[in-house]
Amino acid sequence: MLGIEDVRAAAERLAGVAHRTPVLTSRTVDELTGARLFAKAECFQRSGAFKFRGAYNAVASLDPEVRAPGVLTFSSGNHAQALALAARLHQVPAVIVMPHDAPAAKVAATRGYGAEVVGYDRYGADREQIGRALAAERGLTVIPPYDHLDVMAGQGTVALELVEQVGALDVLVVCVGGGGLISGCATAATVLSPGVRVVGVEPVAGDDVRRSLAAGHRVSVPVPRTIADGQQTTSPGELPFRVIQRLVSDIVLVSDQEIVAAMVLAFERMKVVLEPSGASALAALLAGRVSDVAGRRVGVTLSGGNIGAARFADLVGRG
Repeated sequence: MLGIEDVRAAAERLAGVAHRTPVLTSRTVDELTGARLFAKAECFQRSGAFKFRGAYNAVASLDPEVRAPGVLTFSSGNHAQALALAARLHQVPAVIVMPHDAPAAKVAATRGYGAEVVGYDRYGADREQIGRALAAERGLTVIPPYDHLDVMAGQGTVALELVEQVGALDVLVVCVGGGGLISGCATAATVLSPGVRVVGVEPVAGDDVRRSLAAGHRVSVPVPRTIADGQQTTSPGELPFRVIQRLVSDIVLVSDQEIVAAMVLAFERMKVVLEPSGASALAALLAGRVSDVAGRRVGVTLSGGNIGAARFADLVGRG
């Protein structure tokens, strides 16, 4: 089971490599939510999202002889870019299995870091099956996007830093895909802020974690059709789900329209560009989905900003 000591060890590996991202505040957002909000701006992290933390920690934790042949993952974009950069920093090859419909900006950035991209149809093929077969053929180490203890520990440094920067929190609101970020953050936050309530946020179209908690075991849903491509997971990871069951108080849902509204507000009032997945936690607060936040100290993850200018303009224009 993941522990605070794993998150602290990850923080030591990341020191001087990952950015210590800023915490943003906004009087407008505080007035709209009734809370005192502290937004951890992972859109300013290396490779544009929190994913760099987990990817780098996982690659750095490998023995050099194991790492040397290269690493592989399957990702729609942010973990793809993060692992490509982490591999480049360790001077080893990276192969990334990405869906054909992944955002063009994310594919270009992944290739820009020097990774080989292997495409697949996300609605008709099994990315893990493709990736693991390719890794076995080439002798590569698979580092999945979220179902990996070193990845989870690295992501947990988001909450570790946040509490160091602003002090104890009453509530922490985190976007949820496969569960790597929220499991790591919950592990850190519940130790550093005893009594904190950790709330996860999923798109309405992809509520696999909420359904899994209700069922008491992991369940799968069809590939979600949502603008939040980073949250188009079909089931929570096995390791993250164990942590979520113990430490996460609630999972709430947001619509694509609410996500776009949060992107617009973040741009206009906080002066940051967020991708849809990066705005979903903020969207839940703005839409009133998270209960009992009035007067509370609330942390929220702005988890990523990897979106092309044309796509951003299209979405916020519609918003």
